[in-house]
Amino acid sequence: MLINCVAYQDGRKLADIPIEEIDQWLLKPGCFVWVALRDATDDELRLMQQEFDLHELAVEDARNGHQRPKIEEYDNALFVVMKLPELRQGELETGEVAIFVGVNFVLSVRNNSRQGFLGVRERCEREPDHLKQGAGFVLYALMDAVVDRYFPILDVMETDLEEIESRIFERGTARWNIQRLYALKRRATELRHAVAPLLEVAGKLHGGRVPAVCSRSQEYFRDVHDHLARINGAIDGIRDTIGTAIQVNLSTVTIEESETTKRLAAWAAIFAVSTALAGIWGMNFEHMPELKWTYGYPMALGVIATSAGLLFWRFRRAGWL
Repeated sequence: MLINCVAYQDGRKLADIPIEEIDQWLLKPGCFVWVALRDATDDELRLMQQEFDLHELAVEDARNGHQRPKIEEYDNALFVVMKLPELRQGELETGEVAIFVGVNFVLSVRNNSRQGFLGVRERCEREPDHLKQGAGFVLYALMDAVVDRYFPILDVMETDLEEIESRIFERGTARWNIQRLYALKRRATELRHAVAPLLEVAGKLHGGRVPAVCSRSQEYFRDVHDHLARINGAIDGIRDTIGTAIQVNLSTVTIEESETTKRLAAWAAIFAVSTALAGIWGMNFEHMPELKWTYGYPMALGVIATSAGLLFWRFRRAGWL
């Protein structure tokens, strides 16, 4: 679906144009065209390929989706893929945006994501001095918008981790903690798969041999690279903390099981002594001491109760009960 198709010149918006006239506007000096598509059909991508002379392999990647974040350089254009993760009801769902950037055009194709870029276009139009840099600055603005959307996800993950850590020593929460930690670890891994390759992409757009279309915007891409490095470091920190929390939680479970085993062992010892004494006096021999004694039965109960009480006191003092 076509979102918008706009022509710009010298940092100013000229007009919203129909797709069929793109090739005419591309011939105008100092003019570039910015087209945004969402969940594009095969016919739309085929038409864009004809209008912008896009490489068929890049178009095929944009059509199929599920690409790793990457940058590819063709004769007349750059092809950049970025992930668009977003939290929905606690689950991390990942969309994708493929961007074709040429000297006089920008084409973004967004798939499986509700996150639009209208705000990015409005921001660029409010900064004509920057928009004069052309398609390279638009690529920076799109990348910056994508990277900025990673920070709220990171904040939510850090908040969830703090909540889990605050409850990790509460009794009866071991299973809940493990489930939440593994779910959080899965989200952190998904986010890292989006960020780490994009860090490499941003590194190729500043310093060294920079593609010509981005040569005037190198400083901006360095800023994007710095943000990605911060996010990647924070994700690594979260993953390390999750691993530590899992080990602590498992250790807590082991300690709780050990304490339960001690309690069971203590009660078993108490009842074992009582059972042993009752078994001795319950033997059916004819000649047994105290068998005919009037106070034999109360004495036996007293010995059993005293033995059990002494063991209970001893185990309680040792912290087993």
